[in-house]
Amino acid sequence: MQKILIILGIIFLSLGLLYTYIKKIGFGQLPGDIIFKLGNSTFFFPIATCIIISIVLTIIFNLFK
Repeated sequence: MQKILIILGIIFLSLGLLYTYIKKIGFGQLPGDIIFKLGNSTFFFPIATCIIISIVLTIIFNLFK
């Protein structure tokens, strides 16, 4: 359990550091992501991005299993 938490921490840290580069390649603005803009408010729900993240994490966790 401790290994998994350390690995998750490293993954989140690296994603946080690489966030600007990830944003430049379009991750987070995929087709299937819902964006509502009404006046000064914006609602953003990244369905496609969540699915891709889920698939990648499933593969990673199955490799470490």
